[in-house]
Amino acid sequence: MSLGMSIEAMLKRASLVLSESGSDSPSLDAAVLLCHALEKPRSYLLTWPEKELTTEQATQFDALMARRIAGEPVAYILGEREFWSLPLNVAPSTLIPRPDTERLVELALDKAMLIDGDLLDLGTGTGAIALALASELPKRQLQGVDFQQEAVELANSNADKLSIRNVRFAQGSWFAPIDHGHKFAIIVSNPPYIDENDPHLSQGDVRFEPSSALVAENNGLADIETITAAAPSYLLDGGWLLFEHGFEQGGAVRRIMEHHGFTDVTTEKDYGNNDRVTLGKWHP
Repeated sequence: MSLGMSIEAMLKRASLVLSESGSDSPSLDAAVLLCHALEKPRSYLLTWPEKELTTEQATQFDALMARRIAGEPVAYILGEREFWSLPLNVAPSTLIPRPDTERLVELALDKAMLIDGDLLDLGTGTGAIALALASELPKRQLQGVDFQQEAVELANSNADKLSIRNVRFAQGSWFAPIDHGHKFAIIVSNPPYIDENDPHLSQGDVRFEPSSALVAENNGLADIETITAAAPSYLLDGGWLLFEHGFEQGGAVRRIMEHHGFTDVTTEKDYGNNDRVTLGKWHP
């Protein structure tokens, strides 16, 4: 498809094809994939729109396009995704970090200014949340936990890649790897919160993401309930628990946290003005 076409013409055609295949951001996808094939920055596409690809570049671009047309997320195709301005390696064993999750990081940083102590990220995946917090709080210690060993290895590789030293990752189910008596100032989690019958699971990028990181029982609330029930044993007096959740789950998550004794429970909006993060304070 690409051989003999200018960069400008190629982008237009690729954007149209991706739009027809169902991409939510066809122009951006086409540009990102082309930059990867060319090994050039985005500015190159604007500076040299009349340039034609070599045979090798055209072949690589067509291969990348074929994967995206089939629905594979761009982040998995490239093996990288930016989060909180940090370039993170990603893999099909973990969720792709999303911009809305940066709201969870912002709120956790706000609360971290109110209380000293370590921070814990449950269900860390790529390590995105823990690494973002660690990069902003270099004098604090971060710990991330994930049930999947592949995720722990990926998170550790991201920490090494970014030279972030004040974070460590462990494998296990929620609080299982945490040392007895270790209490945290802040616990954050972006746990599975999608109901198993949600039709969105068969649409878009989530088709390629691990269901174990997406789906929870009890209308998507089971893991949030489990974490909330156990969290008081791991929080300092005045510590905070914060969850990312589905846009229709704010009321349910508030009720769960209040039932387990949390105070000052509130739900905050994401950048799209949807309920996205619920947080509460713990007093023994």
